[in-house]
Amino acid sequence: MLKEFSEFLKQYGVIGLAIAVIIGGKLNLLVTSFVNDLLAPLIFQPALEAAGVKNIAALSFNGIMYGKVVAAFIDFTIVAFIVFLFAKKVMKEEIVAKK
Repeated sequence: MLKEFSEFLKQYGVIGLAIAVIIGGKLNLLVTSFVNDLLAPLIFQPALEAAGVKNIAALSFNGIMYGKVVAAFIDFTIVAFIVFLFAKKVMKEEIVAKK
């Protein structure tokens, strides 16, 4: 039973998938910190000061916290670009395309 389970893990790449999920989660934390703690204060600081808020997540309009959406969009864009670069490097292709 243990040998069969081990073969299942190897055959379906479950261990590689688990590693990818862990690394992806940590990459997301890194990018979120990069956006909120480094990028936003350096680049967006003048606009944030004009809006009277300390961080991008505090932006709101009539109670709608759109700053969190803006920060999440920036996070997603950066993570998607890093994944694109990684896929391009690993696949060693000029154009990353669905096969």
